[in-house]
This record gives sequence, C-alpha cells and structure tokens, in this order.
Amino acid sequence: MTDETRLAITFDDFPEPVIAYAVEGGEPRITALNEAFESVFDCISSGMPVAAIFEHFSVVNPTDDEDPITHLRRGDSVNIYLDGVGEGGPFLARAISSGPDAGYIVFTDLSACLDVAEAPAVDQVSSVISHDLRNPLDVAKAHLRAAKETGDDEHFDTVANAHDRMEQIIRDVLTITRDRTAVDPSDDVSIETAAEDAWESVDTEQATLEVTDTLPTVTADADRLRRLFENLFRNSVEHGSDVDDQPVEQEEVAHSKDGVSITVGAMEDGFYVADDGPGIPPEDQHRVFEAGYSTRGEGTGLGLAIVKRIVAAHDWELTLTTASNGGARFEIRF
Repeated sequence: MTDETRLAITFDDFPEPVIAYAVEGGEPRITALNEAFESVFDCISSGMPVAAIFEHFSVVNPTDDEDPITHLRRGDSVNIYLDGVGEGGPFLARAISSGPDAGYIVFTDLSACLDVAEAPAVDQVSSVISHDLRNPLDVAKAHLRAAKETGDDEHFDTVANAHDRMEQIIRDVLTITRDRTAVDPSDDVSIETAAEDAWESVDTEQATLEVTDTLPTVTADADRLRRLFENLFRNSVEHGSDVDDQPVEQEEVAHSKDGVSITVGAMEDGFYVADDGPGIPPEDQHRVFEAGYSTRGEGTGLGLAIVKRIVAAHDWELTLTTASNGGARFEIRF
C-alpha cells in the first residue's frame, strides 16, 4: 500500500476494513474507505477526521505513549490496539504511510485470535523455562560437587543425563508456547517407570519416595507425564517441612522426621501422589493451580499450573485433596 508497491488486490476488494487518509492543515482526514470498513463502522464516512474512528473505542493503545493522530501527522507507520466496538473487535489498527501526508489504516479483527491475556508473555515463558530447568540443573550441580569430592567418575553420567534433560525441556517449552496443549499421547507408559525416572531428575534432598500397589500402564505422552511427576515431587519437597510424628491411618503416607515422604499409589481409575508435609489449606486448594500463585517468595508459581495443563491436555481429571495425615494428595483419574 505504498507508491513503490503495486497492490496485489484493489482497495475495495481488500478483505479487512481499511481507510485511506490524507493530512490536511495538520488534521488527518478520511479520503476513502472500503466495503469491509463500512460493514463494521457504519457511522463513519469519507471526509470525516480520522480521530472520529478512535472516539468509538474505550481503549486506544498505540505502541508508545503518543496519541495516534500525532503518529499520522508525522507519517509514522505504527500499530494501535483498539478495544471492541459493537460485535467487532478488538482490533489491531496498522497505520501505513504511503507518502509525505497520506497513508492507509488497516483494521485487523483480533476476536478470533488468542486472547491477549492468555498469550504467553515473555516473562511467563522465561519463568516456565527457569522453573523446569531447575530440576535437572540442581541435580547436575549436586553430582558435580560429589565428583569433585569423591573423584568418582560415575557422577559424570548423571550430569550428562541432566544436561540431556535440560535440552529436552527447552524443546518442549518451545512446543508448548506455540501450542499450549501440545501432547502426543501415543505411548504405552508405565506410571511406575515415569515416576521413578522423574525422581532421578529432581533434587530430592532428604525426601523419600515410596511406590505402593501395582501401578497401571496408560496411553500418554511419556515426556509430559514425566514432567507432571517432576513438578509434583518438587512441589512436595519445596513445601514439605519437619513436623511432629502423627498417627497414620492408612499406608498412604509414611512420615519422615528428616524430610518429606512422598508416595505414589494406584486408584481404581488412576493414580495419586501424596506427601506427609504440612498440606494445603482447603481455602487455598483452588488457587494453587493458577499460574503465578506461590506461597514462597522465590517461587515462580508455575509448577502446579503446568501439572494442570498436562492433565487437561490428556483429557484426564485432577483433584487436590488432603492426605490421611494432613499432607497434600493429588489424584489423577483417566
């Protein structure tokens, strides 16, 4: 839409709402509008000030703090976010200069696009990466220290495995941010194997893991299932604390004075992960799956949000309840 570029389609046939404008006496005015524009903005006509369009929106947000009309007077090419009007919008208005005092504005309806509030922002993506990478990174650091202290070469195998895991996480995060529900549930995955593999990728400190019963094999995305266990284990380890011995009514969790004890067990229609930590108050149980919610100052609040997404992507059900001795119990049903 510039003098140097021939239009691939005519102005009137352009599928999105578009206007042509010219700056006259310092005032950008509409010189032409296409049929698509008329169908959306039926009260706007040629000859009116461009500012009349912006007056129809409750939000006018250019790419900087300057008024959109100022950009048009200068001949800037700029993107302007506009809130919805009537049944249309919100819109992205793209101002395209075609000469010293003229140009076009193309209005793209964003209603069919991913909601801005749901779009993965840069800081959220970086938090997901840093949160998930901490698991194998902590393991690698611990085994490097052990290798230096003992000289045992076997620790380097664990470090290499942790590095491979970090590389896989980076690839997975890129996939998730492009399609946030991307899973490939085509593998027959042993729940027990997935849990034990995930345990090796988490810095479990003094925590202990117990696998009870005979756990099922399920059709799932093996890597995502492993990620689910990693985040549940890490949540238990980070939020667990030394508490007094309590009577245990069932074999669901075994209390450990030196660290949190985590149990993975079978249910009739799925499996559970339980710990003997302080638990999660009932009034907070619905909030812990919200992205960004954390009771720890250094936490990202993304671990359980990722768990919820993985469960939903498999069409499973996730329930948070209280274990028999007051700890947290996460139930996943197929």
